[in-house]
Amino acid sequence: MIRLFNVYYPVRTLVLLVVEALIVGLSFLLATWWLNQESSWILLNVEGGYLKIVCVTAIVLMLSHGLDLYGASSLSAKWDLVFRLFLVLALVAFTLAAVDLAYGHFLPGQVFLPGAKWGLLVLAVTLLVWRGAYTWIVQQPLLRERVYVLGTGDRAQRLLNGLRQRSELGIEVVGWTGNIEGELTRETVGAHLAGIAKDRGVHRVIVAMPDRRGTLPLEELMSLRLTGVKMEEATSWLEKISGRIEVEHLYPSWLIFAEGFRFSGFFRMVRRVLNFSLALIGLVVALPLLPFIVLAVKLGSAGPALYKQQRVGRGGAIFYCYKFRTMRQDAEADTGATWATDDDPRITRVGKFLRTARLDEIPQLWCVLKGDMHFVGPRPERPEFVEWLSREIPYYGVRHMVRPGITGWAQVQYKYGNTMEDAREKLQYDLFYIKNASVGLDLLILFQTIKIVLLGRGAR
Repeated sequence: MIRLFNVYYPVRTLVLLVVEALIVGLSFLLATWWLNQESSWILLNVEGGYLKIVCVTAIVLMLSHGLDLYGASSLSAKWDLVFRLFLVLALVAFTLAAVDLAYGHFLPGQVFLPGAKWGLLVLAVTLLVWRGAYTWIVQQPLLRERVYVLGTGDRAQRLLNGLRQRSELGIEVVGWTGNIEGELTRETVGAHLAGIAKDRGVHRVIVAMPDRRGTLPLEELMSLRLTGVKMEEATSWLEKISGRIEVEHLYPSWLIFAEGFRFSGFFRMVRRVLNFSLALIGLVVALPLLPFIVLAVKLGSAGPALYKQQRVGRGGAIFYCYKFRTMRQDAEADTGATWATDDDPRITRVGKFLRTARLDEIPQLWCVLKGDMHFVGPRPERPEFVEWLSREIPYYGVRHMVRPGITGWAQVQYKYGNTMEDAREKLQYDLFYIKNASVGLDLLILFQTIKIVLLGRGAR
């Protein structure tokens, strides 16, 4: 796996992405050159043809990502893959037609991208051929890394399942300690590992033993290490394949010595400037919508359109978080502070729409302007819940190292939660974000959030 923007990506996925970017660009370049051989140089160099092709390539890649064409499921669902590819091409065709219409209106006689129709035709053929070839290539045994999982128990089982389910990683689990029959001793574990390495040719050993005393085959591991076999600990691999840091097997020493969890003054300043600028732009863009949202909330149920609630921010500081009201005014009159549930009867009809479209979050842009929040970060919790969760979940207070966010890594990776177990799961994603925080990761989360909102996923 390769680390970009502090997030781990399978090499195969990056290869797929890069090759498709080249295919898209070359398809439109070839069509432009073939149909305009005498004027192709002027079209490409003088009239910005190369820049236009880059823009179209970016649109194709973003649409492909939005339709999950770079996920593991795309390798197995053949006809679904074909349908999604043609859907991307249709959306690109409509986009180019709309742009050409605008150009035709403002610049008579001009088109956005000469040869676009033929470029789409060439692209359709080459993408289908490439996807078929790619699916066949990545399934070849010679291109798969053979891994042995050294360990038993829930943690090793989660690692095993994660490696087997992520086909895009190009990993084949050739053996694990859980297949050993009888008592687990250093001798039996070592013999099993050595036998698998000899028969199958192991490339990497991932250690996932909860208790290594008396069962860790040091001699066999050293022997394999000297022959070039890679040795790694399960914590790093579970982080890579799941995008979260498990708190059950986390030690304070790991938090102290692990890479990440560091924020320079320059990094904080850059993030603050970016968040302030984006929040200001967001408020200006949303300004025409505000009267209609306020009116809808007021007509939907009695009470104020806005409500404020205490939340815990960076360093444990208390601040007021603002939202458009989506529940009855007396929602907690009898119960006190409670989490919202799925199909919560306290949510109004207008409120349900606002939550689905995320329009109820618009007033939080004011919190970003003030510096209480950022666009991206752990979701801020109420003081009542923080006190309880800090007692029940280890390392819960670590999430207050950074400013909370309107959206976050936990929000795009996990469902909306309303239980302590959900809070524990989301904390693991929050720890991953805090450990790997970067501007690039923030942009990735924002892109994922937009994708979720547009496709109607994760509505709460």
